[in-house]
Amino acid sequence: MNKIGQVLLCAPNEITVAIESLKVFEDHKPNLQVGRYLQIAQGNNDYTIAVIRNVRGNTSTDTAGAIQWQFIVSCQAVGNFTAGNLFERGTVLLPVPTEPAYIPDQATLDTLFAESAEYDFPFGQLTVNKGVTLKISGDRFFSKHIAVVGSTGSGKSCAVARILHDVVGISQKKNSNAGKQKNAHIVIFDVHDEYSAAFTLDKAESFTLNPLGIDSLHLPYWLMNSEELESIFIESNEQNSHNQVSQFKHAVILNKEKHNPGLAEVTYDSPVFFSLREVYNYIENLNREIVGRLDNENLPKLSDGKLVTERKDFYFEKIHSFVAPSTAAATKATNGPYTGEFNRFVSRLETKLSDRRLKFLLEPKKADGTPFQTADFEVIMQQFLGYLNKANVTIVDLSGIPFEVLSITVSLVSRLIFDFCFHYSKLRHEGDKTNDVPVMIVCEEAHNYIPQNENAAYRSSRKSLERVAKEGRKYGLSLMVVSQRPSEVSETIFAQCNNFVALRLTNDADQTYVRRLFPDNANGITDILPNLSPGDCIVVGDAVLLPAVVHMPLPEPEPQSRSVRVHSEWKELWRDVTFKDVIARWRGE
Repeated sequence: MNKIGQVLLCAPNEITVAIESLKVFEDHKPNLQVGRYLQIAQGNNDYTIAVIRNVRGNTSTDTAGAIQWQFIVSCQAVGNFTAGNLFERGTVLLPVPTEPAYIPDQATLDTLFAESAEYDFPFGQLTVNKGVTLKISGDRFFSKHIAVVGSTGSGKSCAVARILHDVVGISQKKNSNAGKQKNAHIVIFDVHDEYSAAFTLDKAESFTLNPLGIDSLHLPYWLMNSEELESIFIESNEQNSHNQVSQFKHAVILNKEKHNPGLAEVTYDSPVFFSLREVYNYIENLNREIVGRLDNENLPKLSDGKLVTERKDFYFEKIHSFVAPSTAAATKATNGPYTGEFNRFVSRLETKLSDRRLKFLLEPKKADGTPFQTADFEVIMQQFLGYLNKANVTIVDLSGIPFEVLSITVSLVSRLIFDFCFHYSKLRHEGDKTNDVPVMIVCEEAHNYIPQNENAAYRSSRKSLERVAKEGRKYGLSLMVVSQRPSEVSETIFAQCNNFVALRLTNDADQTYVRRLFPDNANGITDILPNLSPGDCIVVGDAVLLPAVVHMPLPEPEPQSRSVRVHSEWKELWRDVTFKDVIARWRGE
């Protein structure tokens, strides 16, 4: 081994090595760059492996006036290399001052990054040695939650696409798994419709993509839970919102019981069919209700004199006319308990029901034009997991989803997938087995719908995905959280991530935030975040033997995430635009 110096200082978060001379430094300069490794003796037969954080040079003048150089290398211990040529993450023993430091030879590096039965997933080439491919543990990487962060233009979307390509067998626009369907299940929340291009191959490659956009996504409202329903239809800041909640809940439960008579117990959260139009009728009738006050009446009274003995038997079918309020003895009648109180509530329900943009959610229909019923729940679930067309990758295109229901859509899809994994795992546990259909949800541009702050507009999506982050791993459901602004993403989400892929980050707040997220023995490497080239990334976590800076090759095909070449386009000759086509698409024609 090539000895370069000795340990001057040793601490849990820093080891300082003094280089012996200017000649030694010049001879080994390429191997003393930030991000490379040193091998330091521990005083026995083992060695500490440390990653270089910074290199500092000092000069002084001797008595003869000659310049004397002294070089100090600051590094961080990441693991132990034992006498049996085994690398162990973490460090129990640390080298003390005067212990010699060496440049690791190629055999040692090969041992650190060699493929094994566990470390079998290729991740990219080491930037410090382009000839070495970093292999990580695929099971540890995908079984636990993953954070992918990087500023705009750092290559974040390409890195995500490349990772997923390796999972499903896409390389150089070819499908290596053609003719043998694998068991991967990946669901991507795609805010800008970037990833469809990355998973669209020639028909001959037999790769099936499952795209779910606003025109093909079947997401019936009756699958929503109480919180999701109320976030759409009820304004929590209205004075009588508690009455709105109580009567809406009552109406929904009654209507679910009406349409599902074969079910023994129906609750507000039961994923079974109910008619939103009939619930609207019920609330409107409550809002119009007049109670007859003649002897033996004291019940709501319709204009034809009929008394309403059970609201559920009258109020769902249509909107009724009631008798007029009166104080006369012969026609005495007064307002009901909610008369006129739900004017704004009814107006809001009517507006939502008539909004064409929300038809995919509030008026979903099957191919034959009939609404989805309780019996269709199986087909609805199959679409999310690719079982309708045997697809490994499902892309939920959020670019066409109206802003006001974006959070609801993300919440509903992620919650349904979580509940599927939960119940499927429980069935498997009964036979003393684990989930053999694991799923990963990829949250692209996660700061858009799982923010750090307590924004009411995103409460439902944040709550659903935080539940996945905290509990999903036990049931075979993992997350890949992708964001260009990690400091704006829910801290609960990132706190559950065990693996981090960090590309170039230029924002100080984001750099500081990511530095706090990294394990203690790896946070020093974050100093190079603003200097990474596009496609270069830091990989840290349970799946990696030691922190590494790698270069991710471009995926083929690439996602549609490239920036517009503004100046180049402006230099071209004037281009005409067919405004009619743009407006037609705008209107949804």
